[in-house]
Amino acid sequence: MGTIVFEASAAAVDDLHDISGEILSLFPQARIYALHGEMGVGKTTLVKYFCRQLGVADLVNSPTFSIVNEYAGRHGIRIFHFDFYRINKLEEIYDMGYEEYFFSGDYCFIEWPEKLQFLLPVDSVRIYMEDRNGERSIRI
Repeated sequence: MGTIVFEASAAAVDDLHDISGEILSLFPQARIYALHGEMGVGKTTLVKYFCRQLGVADLVNSPTFSIVNEYAGRHGIRIFHFDFYRINKLEEIYDMGYEEYFFSGDYCFIEWPEKLQFLLPVDSVRIYMEDRNGERSIRI
């Protein structure tokens, strides 16, 4: 599959509902989603919409300080939301037992995957987000 691009107005956050649903339907077997993009581009907001699509009823927040949040989706699925922004050394990622999450078969949405690039499974869906003068671009 080649590059897939979604364009939306940065102000039109509701577009992310449709985009998140389409991404999940394009990759029905995928469980690891790596979200690349500058701070403030909407990575956490996109994760919130992925979680809604997966039936999460809880409040979805950035795990900036806790590193990982866990949510329960419909039919007992588990969703892990990572924010590696504050990680400074790979040892911190090893110490948290990342393998137990990434190879669990559960959904993992990862912000700042650049911090652990070579640890991501090869079948991860890589999502690149940009905001160019008020237009949000999401490439897969």
